[in-house]
Amino acid sequence: MHTLIRDCRPVRWLAFVLFAALVSGCASSNTTLSPDPGDPFESTNRQIHAFNKGLDTFALRPASQVYGTLIPEPVRNGISNFADNLGLPATIINNTLQGDFGSAASNTGRFLVNTTFGLAGVFDPSTALGVPEESTDFGETLHVWGAGEGVFLELPFLGASTTRDAAGRAVDILIDPLGYVLEVPEVNYSRGSRFASGLNSRFRFTVTIDGILYESADSYAQSRIIYLQNRRFELGTSSPSVSLDEEGDLYDDFFLE
Repeated sequence: MHTLIRDCRPVRWLAFVLFAALVSGCASSNTTLSPDPGDPFESTNRQIHAFNKGLDTFALRPASQVYGTLIPEPVRNGISNFADNLGLPATIINNTLQGDFGSAASNTGRFLVNTTFGLAGVFDPSTALGVPEESTDFGETLHVWGAGEGVFLELPFLGASTTRDAAGRAVDILIDPLGYVLEVPEVNYSRGSRFASGLNSRFRFTVTIDGILYESADSYAQSRIIYLQNRRFELGTSSPSVSLDEEGDLYDDFFLE
């Protein structure tokens, strides 16, 4: 089975190259965003939002409360640091594809320091040394290449997104180098740490996320507004407004490799 997986890896890279070329070639020359790109899939989006909200109600929120209550905070933070460190190689690739070589070098140094002196990333000496993570993703890479935002989507399990960011999430899986080098059981450690990191984020932001999902008059509309405002601010296409990183990426930590 491992041999078969390794044999398929060149195919995954070829798929990425073809996809990236297609998106780059089809990117709109007019990337100015209107205040509201519309919500042509609202009916379907609301159904998916209801599913995601039910998933949170009956699984993610209760599990996060148990996790946050039973696991000491230093242990939870160490696991989240480990998961974040595993994501850095893909981030470095996106930095490079965006032509942001300074951030790529900074993140490379951060990865090397935390992997070695931070015990595989469990500890974060880089931040103490003044080297914060320069976060990015392939959705931002597409933005840099000129691709427009597209329309809003609510994705099963993954939550709020846009057509551009949904494509970016798929490519982020393809370009993650660790997905090609890790074998069982190491790959299971990676997935487990990201799941635990997601639980930790859900626990830390309980009040904020509960306010959006369970206390607002229309949780779908509220989630959509917050995601779009926050994402546009991240990409530098709007002024600061409501910013909530964790809500927009809540489900990523659970289900993306």
